[in-house]
Order: sequence, then C-alpha cells, then structure tokens
Amino acid sequence: MNVLIASYLEPEHVERIRAEDGVQLIYEPSLLPTPRYTCDHVGHPLKRSDRDEALWRQHLTAAEVMLDFDYPNLRALAGLIPNVRWIQATSTGIGQTLVRSGLIDAPIVFTTARGVHSRPLADFALMAMLWFAKDGFRMVREQAAHRWQRYCGRTLSGATVAVVGLGTIGREVARYCRFMGMRVLGTRRNAETMAGLDGMLDRLVPTSALKAILSEADFVVLAVPHTRDTEGLIGASEITAMKRGAVLINLARGAVVDEPAMIAALQSGQLGGAALDVFAKEPPEPTNPLWDLPNVLVSPHSASTVDSENAALTDLFCQNLRRYRTGEPLLNVFDRERLY
Repeated sequence: MNVLIASYLEPEHVERIRAEDGVQLIYEPSLLPTPRYTCDHVGHPLKRSDRDEALWRQHLTAAEVMLDFDYPNLRALAGLIPNVRWIQATSTGIGQTLVRSGLIDAPIVFTTARGVHSRPLADFALMAMLWFAKDGFRMVREQAAHRWQRYCGRTLSGATVAVVGLGTIGREVARYCRFMGMRVLGTRRNAETMAGLDGMLDRLVPTSALKAILSEADFVVLAVPHTRDTEGLIGASEITAMKRGAVLINLARGAVVDEPAMIAALQSGQLGGAALDVFAKEPPEPTNPLWDLPNVLVSPHSASTVDSENAALTDLFCQNLRRYRTGEPLLNVFDRERLY
C-alpha cells in the first residue's frame, strides 16, 4: 500500500514506518512545510513552486493511506486524494477541521491521535492548579522586585476539582488529581455508569447537570471536544454558578467558553484565575484583555506538545498499519456523528 507522510517526521520515525510489512512509503520532506518547533505538524506557511506542487499532487493521487493532512491544500484536499482510504491524524480534535475542509463527507476513514496527548495535557492542568495554589504570579512579581516577603499559599490536598469531559484527557486529569489528594467531580454525556473510571471520582453527573458541581469546585478543568453540544458550554450562567474565586483551566477549545463572559468574571473576581491553552481566536487579538490580566496564564495552544509526541504518534500509526493490512478494526476511529 502507498503510504504518504504529509507533515515533517524525524528520520528515525520515518524508518520505523518504512519497515512495516506491505508499506510503499512516500516521504519527501523538501515538499513539506518546515516545522516551527519540535513536533510541529503544520509548519511555516508554504507556497510550493509549480513543479513541486505538480509532483506533490502526484503523490496525493498515488496514496492509499496518509499520515496527517496536507495543510497547504487543506480546503481542496478532498478533490486531490481519489485513492485515499484512511488518514491517520496527528491531533485528537479534528472534527472542526474536517467540517471546514469538506473532508467530513469524503469516503475516508479517519483515525485520531486520542491518548497521545492525554498525559501532557494533564501535566499542564496540574501545573496550573499548583501555580494558583502556590500563587506563582506573586512569586514572579516579588522576584522581579527583589522583594522578600513571606506569605501563605494553599495545598491541593482536600481541594475540589470538576473535570468537564471524561475522555482520555479528562480521565488522566482525574487520575492526577486523585493522586494529589483532591476531591474529584466529573461530567460525561452518559453518567449512568462509572465504567472505565476506576474509582477516580467522588461524583459523576451528566453534562446536562454541569451546574450541580460547579458551585463546589475550586478548579474547573475543561476537557471536552468541540461539537454542536459543547459550543458555548461555559457561558455567563455557568460562570455565575461557580464558586467565587474558582480557577478555570481550558484544555478543550476556545469555542467551549463564552470568552467575553469569562473576561468579565476574571475582572470582577468571580473567577479567581484562568489557565488557557485555547482561545476563541488564535492567536488572540493584541487588544484582547486576556493578554494582560494579572490572574491569567496564556499558553499558545502548546500544552499538548512535548518532545516525545512523534514517537508516540509513530507507535500508534504502526499499530494501525498492521490492523489495516490484516483487516482488523482500527484504533481511534473518528465518529462523524459525535465529531470526535
């Protein structure tokens, strides 16, 4: 089978894929966007020469399987890959990408990177909780002023966290929080069973009953996909329902939160702080107050990216290549109805 790698991958990982039985690998890094940082799958903006674009489109036509999307041609991609039967994404939240590009209607199986980014995102959530508990902003200000003034922080042990969305990311966050001695509340679409949660939660409610746990939480962690049901999930009424001074941590997508309502709550003190890896518009406009609010951590949609990511993605892709070759069900198949 012709397998096309559509974004930069380190040589050692390329060779692992090439060694898989039945693979005829197509990989020309000179035709791909140059990474901006380690494990970047989108890369710098790329305009191929006419000759290079013609060669690249030959590769697209020849491919049966792709690792990642062709981002320079994303909006036209559905018409350029007549023989592709399966695309392995390098991201988990691909639903809106497929909708915007028109690929959602293509006769292609998509598999996501679900699970690859769970631990890095849980690391970010735990870092954020510790940052606010230990008043990291104060430490930075005092150090900059060369000022030594003792103060009292908080411990995470005994604090309450609400994890909104208990997929692979939310479950990892819950596991971390349980280890830290926290009281863990959670939501999922189907809250009739605790299956797969392994005693990590003190209470589980359906997402429709979200407000029932918001008032108890010192920290609220958002780990839901961006779907029709979750867009605007955290609005003004949900923020008002939160315990005053609670911290909001968004690992999901910016569209899940009413950003103006969040900003107003951060300014008023209803929200004690926020750690944001995602925003309504990325990057935020220079005039967006979130850049300058003294109780906000801004992460440039990088909480999931770590230097071991491509090794983990290659592990997943090689597993799925073996399954594809032998006709077994693929791992992490994207659900078009649920958009995740």
